[in-house]
Order: sequence, then structure tokens, then C-alpha cells
Amino acid sequence: MTSFADVKIRRRGLLQAGAAASATAAMPTALRAQPKIAPPNIIKAGTLVMSINPTLPPLQFVDDKGELKGMRVELANECCKKLGLAPEYIRTEFATMIPGLAAKRWDMINTGIFWTEERSKLMYMIPYEQAAVSFLAAKGNPLGLKTIDDLAGRRVSVELGGIEERRTREVSDMVVKKGLKPINVLTFNNFAESFQALRAGQADAATSIDATAMFMQNRGDFTRAISGVFPQTACFALANKPLAEAVVGALNAVRKDGYYDKLLDQYGVLKIDEPTFSIKGPGPA
Repeated sequence: MTSFADVKIRRRGLLQAGAAASATAAMPTALRAQPKIAPPNIIKAGTLVMSINPTLPPLQFVDDKGELKGMRVELANECCKKLGLAPEYIRTEFATMIPGLAAKRWDMINTGIFWTEERSKLMYMIPYEQAAVSFLAAKGNPLGLKTIDDLAGRRVSVELGGIEERRTREVSDMVVKKGLKPINVLTFNNFAESFQALRAGQADAATSIDATAMFMQNRGDFTRAISGVFPQTACFALANKPLAEAVVGALNAVRKDGYYDKLLDQYGVLKIDEPTFSIKGPGPA
């Protein structure tokens, strides 16, 4: 897998990082409690700054009014209420997120980053969602893709640098071990570009998480040909331990009042098995 530090970023369009691409969600002061955490544990007083790549409907996306929407946005906004902070989002590609967190460009990664042992040593990771990988096909599945073996020798598009790319390459290794042709993995800056490659016929399939694949199928864009591959845990990720502990507390409060269960049920997303939220892994050395 390409090192995050070595990834060469090409930014463009909606997902450009920086002040022009940042957005602060509206939350009247009257609705916010007294902030429970402050600088230097956060980079901006009264605000939780988060990175997001809003190209994964229904979990994180931009609606036709240009507003951020989705389950992960709603969950983080509710946590911000518990913390007395205003949510602010920086829209950027996934490959910028871990370096940007280390550089204190944002306080938290809110993009459903999958837990791995390697990542848990770089950041404080808080599992909150379970997700698996799907492979989308063109509408109607004209190639008849049914199993991962059917992906052998095919062109599969995926976002650069994420766990989806890693899993796609692992599937390629699996089919090669069976004596089949490797997958031709096509990487793109973000999922929007990856899906467009499938739509344009430049790819035979596209990798995404299950919930997004189902959304795309229900909307009539593609067919979810293969699903439930490599079940994984999605997390919030933070570089500051006191802030991570505060977010854990907010998540537990959100679960206690029933919001968490209701929200994930609404979006058809699997909850974590543990009864309470906690940091998983050692965090930065």
C-alpha cells in the first residue's frame, strides 16, 4: 500500500482543502453548552475542526444546495452539541487526512476511517460503525460479476490511499493465488471520480463500502454486484488524547439518550458490538 506520507496529492473541484473549502455547520449559540474542551487540545476555540471527503452518500455527501449531509455528519454534529463546540468541516481527499491531522490542520478525521493496527499507532481511533466492502458494476451488471473471482483481469476503480484500495489489492492477490489474472486497480483522488470512471466505462467495477453501494443501487446508478467483503470497523480519528477522551464521552452520551441507535438504524448502518465507546489501540507513541 502506498505510504500516506509519500502520496502525491492532486486537488481539484469540490474537494479542495483550505479556507475556501471549509464549512462551518450552523448551530445557534443558544443550543450549545459551555465548551468542555479548549486550546491547546483543539486548534480553534469553541470549534471542532474535522476533515471529510463528502463523496460517499448516504454517509457523507454534498446535497444539491452545496450543504454537507449524511449519517457521519449528523453523528459528529450531535457529539459537538454534547461538547459545546461548533462543527467545522474541511473538505479534502482521503490521502491528505492523516498528514493533515499530524500537522494540526484539523482536530478530527470524520470520514469513516477504518481501524487498522498500523493506524491505531498514529492516531487515537474511536470505533463507532461497522462496514464492509462492496464492488459496484454498471447498471444491470452486464458482465455478470457475482464473486471476487469474477474480478480477475478486470479494471476496478477505487479512491487512492484508503482501506478500499488496500482491500481491492488484497482481492487481486487472492485471485492470483488461484491461478487467475490480477485485478487492474485504477486509483482516483476520491470516490466521485472512481464512480465516474465506472459510469464512463473506463472501469468494469468500483470498490466502495456496503452502505454507499446500496445507496447507489437504490438510486439506479449502478448494481451492487458483490457485497459483504472484509467486514471492518469505521472510526473517528484524533491526534490529541484529551480531545479523543472528550469525544468518547460525547459518543457515550449520544448513545445513552438513544440518538446513536436511532441514527444508524435510519441509515441501515451496523452498530459496533461493544456496549460503550472507547479508544481502540495505543495511540501515538
